[in-house]
Amino acid sequence: MVKEPIAHPATVTFPFRTTLSLEPLITYWQTREQDANVGVAQLARFIGEQVAAADWARGPITDMAQLECNCDLVETLMMAVFSPAAFNNDIIGAIPPFQRYSFYHTPRFSDVLLNASKTIKQPLNIDMRMLDTYTTRMAYQLILEKVYGVKLPLQGNIIFTVPDYSIGLYRHYSVEFTSTFLEVRVEGEKPELAPEQLEYLARNPHRSDLWQQLLPPEKFSLEGFNILHLVDVTEQEILSELKYDLLERDVLQASDRLEQIQEKLRVLFGRPFLQLGIAAYDEKKRAFVDFGRKINHSFLTKQLHHQDAGSGFRQIYSQLWQDRQPLVLEDVEKAAIPEDLRQQIMSLGIRSAILALLPYGDDTVGLLELGSPNVGDLDEFSLENVNQFVPLFAVAVKRNAEEIQTRVQAIIKEKFTAIHPTMEWRFTDAAQNLLQQLDDGNKNAVMEDIVFHEVYPLHGSSDIRGSSTARNEAIQGDLIEHLTLANKVLKKASELQHLPIIDELKFYVNKNLRRLRQGILTGDEVSIFESLRTEVEPLFAYLGQNNPELRAIINEYWSNIDPELGVLYKRRKAFEESTTILNDTVSDYLDEQEELAQQMFPHYFQRFKTDGVEHNIYVGASLVEHKPFDLVFLKNLRLWQLLVMVEITRRTAALKSQLPVPLDTTQLILIHSQPLSIRFRQDERQFDVDGAYNIRYEIIKKRIDKATVQGTGERLTQPGYIALVYSQQREADEYSEYIDYLQDRNLLEPGLEHLELEELQGVKGLLALRVKVRIN
Repeated sequence: MVKEPIAHPATVTFPFRTTLSLEPLITYWQTREQDANVGVAQLARFIGEQVAAADWARGPITDMAQLECNCDLVETLMMAVFSPAAFNNDIIGAIPPFQRYSFYHTPRFSDVLLNASKTIKQPLNIDMRMLDTYTTRMAYQLILEKVYGVKLPLQGNIIFTVPDYSIGLYRHYSVEFTSTFLEVRVEGEKPELAPEQLEYLARNPHRSDLWQQLLPPEKFSLEGFNILHLVDVTEQEILSELKYDLLERDVLQASDRLEQIQEKLRVLFGRPFLQLGIAAYDEKKRAFVDFGRKINHSFLTKQLHHQDAGSGFRQIYSQLWQDRQPLVLEDVEKAAIPEDLRQQIMSLGIRSAILALLPYGDDTVGLLELGSPNVGDLDEFSLENVNQFVPLFAVAVKRNAEEIQTRVQAIIKEKFTAIHPTMEWRFTDAAQNLLQQLDDGNKNAVMEDIVFHEVYPLHGSSDIRGSSTARNEAIQGDLIEHLTLANKVLKKASELQHLPIIDELKFYVNKNLRRLRQGILTGDEVSIFESLRTEVEPLFAYLGQNNPELRAIINEYWSNIDPELGVLYKRRKAFEESTTILNDTVSDYLDEQEELAQQMFPHYFQRFKTDGVEHNIYVGASLVEHKPFDLVFLKNLRLWQLLVMVEITRRTAALKSQLPVPLDTTQLILIHSQPLSIRFRQDERQFDVDGAYNIRYEIIKKRIDKATVQGTGERLTQPGYIALVYSQQREADEYSEYIDYLQDRNLLEPGLEHLELEELQGVKGLLALRVKVRIN
C-alpha cells in the first residue's frame, strides 16, 4: 500500500477530462453482496458498511491525502483487483484514468515502473507523446463501446522497455491497460453518429483527427481508474530480436552489431558482464577462425596459437562433438577440463562459461562461447535459453561463411579475369614497367595509375517495372495460401481431438491471415515460416501418427510444400522465373550484339544484373593500341545501342504473355556527349570516372531511373517506350536523326516527346526524349 500523497502531474496531449473515483469499484462490491460464494458476500457486505461511513470515498476524489488517511479501506476495496496471495509477486498498479502516476500498487510495480515521486518512468523505447497517442486511442475505443455500443477488437499490449538499475541493464514488459473500473460521462448533448460514420471510425482507428472531429473530447469525461498489469516478456522479446538481427546480412562482420547482440544476451541472462565469442569452422583449413574485429577473442580457439594449450582445446572439441550437447563450466577453476586450457581461460578473467557447437544440418559451422567473470553466472539452467538461440547463430554463421566465400571468389575473378580484352595491353605495359623498376632495385616501386583520358560513355538500362511490388505480392500470396492450408488441417484436427494448443495455433494462423490480407510487413516471411516450421508442422507429424482420419489432409498440405525449401513456393517461383527469363533474354541478346559491336570498333563493355539489366560502354582513342579512332565510331555505337534497346523492348513485350507472371520492362539511355576520364581503382579492381566534373555523370546515372516528368509527376520510363535523357540540345538533335531513321524503318512509332524532368537530388536541368517502339 502506497501511503505518500502524490501530486497530480499534467498530461501533454491526452485530450479528455479525467477524474479519479472509486465509484465503479464500490458498485462492483455492491453487486457481490448476495454472491453465491458466502465468503465473497460477507466481504462485500462488510465493505458496504465501511463505505457507508466514508463519505470521502463517494464521488470524485480530488484530495490524494484522503487515500493516505483511509488506506485500510482502500486496501480492502482493492482486493477485487489485487490478489493478496500474489500481491508481492504481481506487477500491478492502479492509476487515475490514463494518467502517469499510481495511487495504489504492488511493491514490484513500484520497483519496476515508478520513480521516487510515484510517477511512471519514461520507457526507453516510447516517448510520452507516443504513450498519449496510445491512451487516447484506448479512451476512444472505450467511448465507442460504452456510449455507442460498438465493440472494437482490443489493441495489442504495448511493450515498455524499462531500465533495471540494480544490474545496469534493461527489461521488456508487456503492459495491459484494463478499464473495468472506468466510466464514460457524456458532457451535454451526446454527439449523434450515423451507422456508416461509426463503421468508418471502426475501420480507421489510427485517424485521430477524424475521431476528434466526430467525437470532440470536450463532450466526454472519464471517471474511475485504470489497472496496469505488467508481465516480464524480456525472454520472448530478446529471442525475437535476435532472430531478426541474426538474419541480417554481415551481422557477424560489423563490430557494432556484435556488441548489440552481446548486450541483448546480457539482458536475456541478466548478466551485465557476459561476454560473447563466436568462431566459424573452416572446412578447408579444418580449423576455427575468428570474425575479425570481435568483442571478445574466442577464448577457446585463441588457444590454438598457444602451443601448450592446443591439445587441451582439441580434447574439449572432441567432447563437444561426441556429446552433441553444450558444455557448461559453472566454475572454470573446478571444472573437469585440461589444466593448460583452464589456466588460459582463467587468465582472460572467465570464471564460468558455456561452449556450444553450431550445427547446420550434418555439419558443424562454428562454435559459440559465453563467458562471465563470476562463478555460477552460467549454469545448467542457462541451457534452456542457449538451446533456443544456438540454431539462430548457426544460420548466421553459415550465411556469413557463404557470403565471405562469395566475396573471395569475386575478388579472385576480378583480379584475374576482370580486365577487359580491349584494355589488356595497357595493364601489360604497366606490369612491365613495375617489373623493370623492381629489377632496377627500386624496392618501393608501386603500380602506376592506369587512366584512360578522352573516352565517351554510353549507358543504358532495361528495368522490370514494379518488380518490388510484384515480389511482395508473390510473397504475400504464398504466405496466405500456406497459412490457409495449415488452417485447414488445424480446423479438422480441432473437430477430432480437443487440445488447447490446436486452438492456440488456429488463432495464430487466422490472426496472421487477417493481417496478411491487409498487406505484408518486413519480416513476415521469416517469422511466419519459422513459426510454421517449429510449432505447426511438428504438431502435424504427431497428429498424422495418432489420427488416421487426418493423414489425407496432412498429405495434401505437404504436397503443396516445396521439398527443398520447406515452404509453399508457387508465386515466388513464378515471379523469379519471370524475372530470370526477362533478364536472361536481355543479357543474352546484349552479349550477342556486343560481340558484333566489338568488331566495329574495340571498346570497354560492362553488363550487370539487378532487378533488370544495365550496361556501360566507354569508347575512345586512349583505350585501344595502334588503331585510330574517329567520332564516326562513336555515332555508330550510339545508333547500335538505340537499335539494341528497340529490339530488347520488342522481345520482352513478346515474352509478357508467356511469362508465369506478366511483367513489363522499361528502357532508358543516358546521353553524355562530353568525353571524360576513367581510372582503374586498384583497391576495388574496377573503373570509375575520374575528376570532380566527371562525377556528375555517375550521379546522374544512379538517379535517372526514378526521374519524373516536370509538372505531371509521371515516371519518365514507360513500358513500350525508350526514354533518352540528355542535357545539351546538340545531343537531342543527333538522336532525333537516329529516331527519324528508325521510324522510317517502321521500328519506332511516329511522334517524339520532348520532356523536361523534375529536379533530381543534386541534379538540375535534365531533359528527355521519349518515343514509342513499334512492337508488331
